[in-house]
Amino acid sequence: MHLVGLENMIDTMKHKKLIASNAILFGWVFLIFGSLVHAQYLRAPGGSSGLTFSSSAAQPTTPSSQDASSVKRSVELAPQDARRQSSDYIVALVDSEPVTNQEILVQMQQWLSQMANQRVQAPPSSVLLKELMEKVISEKSQLQWALQQGVKVQESEIDQAESNLASRNNLNVEEFRGKLKTTGISLKQFKTELQNQLTLQKLREKEVNSRIKITELEIDQYLKELKNTVKSDQVQIEIAQILIRLPETTSPEQEKSAQETMKAVKDKLLAKEDFFELAQKYSQSPDKALGGRMGLRPLDKYPELFINSLQGLKVGDVVGPVRSGAGLHLLKLVEKSSMSDELTSNQTRVRHILMRASGQDSMNAIRVRLFNVKKQIDSGQVDFAQVAREISQDGSAPTGGDLGWATTGMFVPEFEETMNRLKVGEVSDPVMSRFGVHLIEVLERRKNPMTIKEQRDVARNALRENKFEQAFNDWAQEIRGRVFIEYREEPQTLTK
Repeated sequence: MHLVGLENMIDTMKHKKLIASNAILFGWVFLIFGSLVHAQYLRAPGGSSGLTFSSSAAQPTTPSSQDASSVKRSVELAPQDARRQSSDYIVALVDSEPVTNQEILVQMQQWLSQMANQRVQAPPSSVLLKELMEKVISEKSQLQWALQQGVKVQESEIDQAESNLASRNNLNVEEFRGKLKTTGISLKQFKTELQNQLTLQKLREKEVNSRIKITELEIDQYLKELKNTVKSDQVQIEIAQILIRLPETTSPEQEKSAQETMKAVKDKLLAKEDFFELAQKYSQSPDKALGGRMGLRPLDKYPELFINSLQGLKVGDVVGPVRSGAGLHLLKLVEKSSMSDELTSNQTRVRHILMRASGQDSMNAIRVRLFNVKKQIDSGQVDFAQVAREISQDGSAPTGGDLGWATTGMFVPEFEETMNRLKVGEVSDPVMSRFGVHLIEVLERRKNPMTIKEQRDVARNALRENKFEQAFNDWAQEIRGRVFIEYREEPQTLTK
């Protein structure tokens, strides 16, 4: 089996995990640039989000009479309260930390923007506001827990994340900040939000991953099911066709003429004339010069109509005419083969130039320098390997930056994500990682048989990704249950 399908599946699950562990990471940027945000952590309409009180044990409690009267007065005065008109009032407290209506409206603006981009029907405002309030409350409870656990984000990590976001939007940091400024969001606001989301990501990865247990029996079962799936899915066939075209709106005369032509072709086949020669003579398909041969492909690369028509046939059999939107087809099963069920992994041979920040050179100054180096490499003025030997600050410099053959997971995510997007022979723009700034070039790609250990590692990772979402939801509920939540007023938009 070529593992590319499995690797894509794992990449998809990692993407879901990223959303789960960081539901609004870089939310400001999503709002500015229209990146995709999946509303998977908005609970279904009708979910519990009414006015309730919860203690650190996550059990309903009765507020004190002073608290109750305070809340009662707040609700009674709310319709006349000028704060509501400005949209800036407290909707809830998480322990002693306020959740304001303005926070919810900012969230709502982000979600509505993304739903519009994805052409997704937004729920009623009243429902969305309550769901987003619950989301903000959950995140504040997690940030408080992160503070108690000593989870911190370094300034260098925030800078690196900002640089990566700029790069993903094809901007340098200065251009990115310029875009940010036009939205009215200050750099301080942005970095505070970024720090919060990076803190949540660190906390979630640390605490949720430790809850997920994978047994050897589960790995055995996973690999068994995977190999059974491979055997049924990796069949390849080649079909040849003779096509007599018909327009979308067909007259009786055109239908009769096409049927007569097709009957004449079938008569010639019965007389043992060669299918491929007849295709070259009579077929009206683009592949007629090849005798109607359409190439050896996996089943899912052929029209379902063709696959269904060939059910039960042996190699060499002919069926038809089969009617499609294009016209009448005679179909010949030319070849059928099964691909190897050997598990293989995608490998990439890559080289890089690495420069690290120092007292004299900031990360941004290094990026500018490497941009210039890339231009010289692309224009053929300098050789990548020679430049690597001269300026790279990595141990691979003596070999021209060659890192050898790499499999999934060998490099840090920023490096690997860029490497996977590159074509063979393509040099990346400067990429920032925890090690410094890289220029990356892909030299070759190949599929390589996996060892038993590699197979089991892949299975373990896939199972872990499968279990992450449920583990995350359970953990988030526990963290939320440790704080006291007081609901003050329902969130509202400025318009009725």
